[in-house]
Amino acid sequence: MRRGPPSFNQAPLDPLAQSLAPELRQAVAAWLEWLAHQRRLSPHTLAAYRTDIAGFLGFLAEHLGGPPDLAALAELKAADFRAWLARRHGERLARTSTARALSVVRGFFRFLEQQDLATNPALALVRRPKLPVSLPKALDAAAAVELIEAAGEGPAPWVAARDTALMLLLYGAGLRIGEALALQRREAPRAGQEALRVLGKGRKIRLVPLLPVVIEAVERYRALCPFDSGAAGPLFLGERGGPLSPRLLQGRLQLLRRQLGLPETATPHALRHSFATHLLAGGGDLRAIQELLGHSSLSTTQRYTKVDAEALLRTYRAAHPRAR
Repeated sequence: MRRGPPSFNQAPLDPLAQSLAPELRQAVAAWLEWLAHQRRLSPHTLAAYRTDIAGFLGFLAEHLGGPPDLAALAELKAADFRAWLARRHGERLARTSTARALSVVRGFFRFLEQQDLATNPALALVRRPKLPVSLPKALDAAAAVELIEAAGEGPAPWVAARDTALMLLLYGAGLRIGEALALQRREAPRAGQEALRVLGKGRKIRLVPLLPVVIEAVERYRALCPFDSGAAGPLFLGERGGPLSPRLLQGRLQLLRRQLGLPETATPHALRHSFATHLLAGGGDLRAIQELLGHSSLSTTQRYTKVDAEALLRTYRAAHPRAR
């Protein structure tokens, strides 16, 4: 016997909510609450999940000829799910976007099953759209060093020191730009410190080793920075003393890569990719690199093996006399 859906007094997915049966509205609201408080998804990710489930349920309201309810979800056939995927294909939505939406729908149905609200085995028969292989765009070691050195030649010494320290955290410790900008002043690496505690995606904590050059760059920036944000304030500040926006760093790198003749793929995230790729090329263990990057799945880290293999193949083709 089914239990009633968990209560949640926030109306989700308006105005779509008006086309849903009340019990399904409550179930969606409880799922979103669970994602926010149990899975601890970021507001941006939560908004994407909300959009995806709204699109799916909106399709069902049209496809079924009336407001869907929990019983209707349990009775859906594989052909109904495929009709939704076909609609997205007809609207020329990206395969990556559709694959994510399907993953969101699967997650919603898992939640319904866990709450004993609805079960639908037909969804397991639906295949995810085949995705093109997207490899991380890493810089070679010389280009990464050149980019960081060029950042140290900025107009204001403290701003140049800030950009250098920030880029070294991305390339020397493998941080995401959001993770680096989220660091508080009291968390700044200091002399003698061997590792940095990083709060990553899903609020997972990891420890990353610190190179002396990274610590030195951060200490130099702190010594030159004219602002004091307080112990709990952001470590990296903008030119007016407020939190540094990631767009400012992206714009700085855009200017530098044009000056240096580097490709458009030379972005802040490319420095993190370069960290992983260069570690792997130097003989780093894949599991260890997974931990350093904070990847929840090893398959995500395994993409770097393909990057490394392609680089070796390019070197072979350029150098081997029989390849010419």
